[in-house]
Amino acid sequence: MATSETPANDPSGSPDPVVRTPHGRVRGRYEQGVAVFRGIPFAAPPFGPHRFRPPVPPEPWGGVRDAGAYGPTPPKPPYSEAFARFLADPVVAGDDCLNLNVWTPEPGRGARLPVMVWIHGGALTRGSSAVPIYDGTAFARDGVVLVSFNYRLGVEGYGLFPDAPPNLGLHDQLAALEWVHASVAEFGGDPDHVTVFGESAGAISIGALLAAPRARGLFRRAVLQSGPPEVTDRDKVRRLVRRMAARLEVPATAAAFADVDRTRLAEAQAEAGRMAGPILGGPAFGIVVDGDLVPRDPQAALMDGAARDVPLLMGWTSEEYRLWIAPTGLVERIDRLGPLAVALAMARCHCGPEVIRGYRAAHPAATTSELIGQMVTDHLLRVPLHRLADARAGLTPPDGPPPANPPANPPSGIAPATPAAGTHVYEFAWRSNVPGLGACHALELGFVFDAADVPEAERLAGPDAPRELAQEMHEAWVRFAVDGDPGWAPWDASHPVRLFGGGGEENPLVHGPRDAEMALWQAQSRRPDPGRVTRRVTRPPLRVTAPLSAVRRFRKS
Repeated sequence: MATSETPANDPSGSPDPVVRTPHGRVRGRYEQGVAVFRGIPFAAPPFGPHRFRPPVPPEPWGGVRDAGAYGPTPPKPPYSEAFARFLADPVVAGDDCLNLNVWTPEPGRGARLPVMVWIHGGALTRGSSAVPIYDGTAFARDGVVLVSFNYRLGVEGYGLFPDAPPNLGLHDQLAALEWVHASVAEFGGDPDHVTVFGESAGAISIGALLAAPRARGLFRRAVLQSGPPEVTDRDKVRRLVRRMAARLEVPATAAAFADVDRTRLAEAQAEAGRMAGPILGGPAFGIVVDGDLVPRDPQAALMDGAARDVPLLMGWTSEEYRLWIAPTGLVERIDRLGPLAVALAMARCHCGPEVIRGYRAAHPAATTSELIGQMVTDHLLRVPLHRLADARAGLTPPDGPPPANPPANPPSGIAPATPAAGTHVYEFAWRSNVPGLGACHALELGFVFDAADVPEAERLAGPDAPRELAQEMHEAWVRFAVDGDPGWAPWDASHPVRLFGGGGEENPLVHGPRDAEMALWQAQSRRPDPGRVTRRVTRPPLRVTAPLSAVRRFRKS
C-alpha cells in the first residue's frame, strides 16, 4: 500500500507534500503549518459522454499532479446583485469540476486523525468548495483532517428528465464520500472516524445521506446546520425544467439540454427559478425520492429509526429568514401588504389562522414581516428538526406528535421509547453588524470555520465580529467530531439548546426556547379536519388570486 511521501511533523523547510491517491500522486502546499491539497479529482468531468449521468472514477494520471489551487467549479448562475453583496461564490473555469480539497496537519497513514467532510450550501443551485470561508486551516490546526468537495448543481445535478437518472448531485456527494473512505488514510485521516457537516442545502443533503442505505458506513457522525432532512415534490422540479425548456425552445430532455451552451443554460435556470426560495416557494430544484439512492422521504426514514446509531448535532440561527427577505426589500413590502402577506404565508405553510394568531400572541411587538419570517422558518426548518430530535430521544411516534392518550401497548411501527445516539441542538443568536441582517441564515459559517474575520465572512457579519464566539463555536464542532460530545447535554424531554451569542458573557444552555411556537404546529397537526386549511387556501379569489398578485409585486425591485 502506497503511503504519503512527505511527512508533516516539521513542515518548516520541508518540500511540498506529495500523497498518492487511487488515481495518481498529488502535490500540495504547506500553508501556516498545514498541508493543503486542492482540486483533486474524485470523479471524471461530468460532460461529454458523462453529461447527465452518474459519476464515474477519473482517468488515472501519470507523474505528480499539482494540487496547489482550487479546481474548476460546477456550472451555476451567479447570485443576483442583491445577494452577491453578502454571499461570495467564486467561479473557476474548467470541466474537471468534481474535485475536492484536503487540509491535514499530518499526512501519512500513521496519524489516524478524525476527519470532517464539509458539504456546502447554496439552494442546490450555487456555491462550491472554493468559497474562502470554507478554508479548513483552523480545523487542521486543531487536529482534524478537513475535506471539502464540489457537486453538480441546479439542472445539471437535480433536474428531472425522462432520459436521465435523478439526484445526480447527491450521487456526486456519495462518490466523494467513497473517495474519502478509500483515500483519506493517506492524508493522515481515519476512514472509520468521519463526521459530515453541512449548511442549508448541504444539511438537507446530509439528511438524505443519513437515510440512504448506500451511504451506510461512510461516516460516523453528522452535523445539520439550518437544513432539515427533506425531499422536493417531483412535479415541482419538473415544472422548473419545463419552464427552462420553454425559454430555451428545446424539449425537456437531458439530451436536448446537453446540447445547450452552458452559459445560456445557467441564464435560463436563473430566469425560470426567480420564484424559488423559502418565502415564495415556487418551482425549485431539490432532492427527490427515486427508489434507489433515496428510497423514501429521509425525514420519515429517520423518524422511523434510520441512522439511530449516528450521533447528530443540528440547529439553526435565530433569524434565518432575514437573509431571505432583507437583501431584496421584501421586509418593507411584506409590512406594507399586511393581511395580504399573512394570507400568502398561511398558504405557504399550509396552516390555519390559529397559527398566526398564536405567533402574534407570543410576539406582540413583532412586525408582520418578523412574524411571517419566523413562521415560515419554523414550518420549513425548526418543526422538522424538533420532531426528529424528539423521535431520536424516544419522545414521539414516527408519524408525528404523540397522541393525547397513548396506548399501553403501542402498535408496531412506532419508534421505541429508547433513545438513539446523542442528538445535540444549538441556536446561533448573535446578530450581524450589518443593518437589517440580524442573526440570519448562513451567518454562523464564519464562526464554525473560525474565519469570521475574513473579508467574505465580513459581508454577512460586518466588521469586528466577536473572535471569542468564533473560537467557542469552532471548538464545539471539533469536540463533536472527536468524540460526539460538543460540550452540552443531548436532547431529552427538557429540550436543551446551546445558545451561541445570545448576550451575556457566556453561551448558556436554555431549555425549550422554541417550545411555544412548536406547540402551535403540534396543535395544527392534530386538528381533525386538515382539509379545512386546504379549502381556505385554494378558495378564490382571496386565498389564491390575492397572494399571487402579492408575489408578483414582491418580484419587482
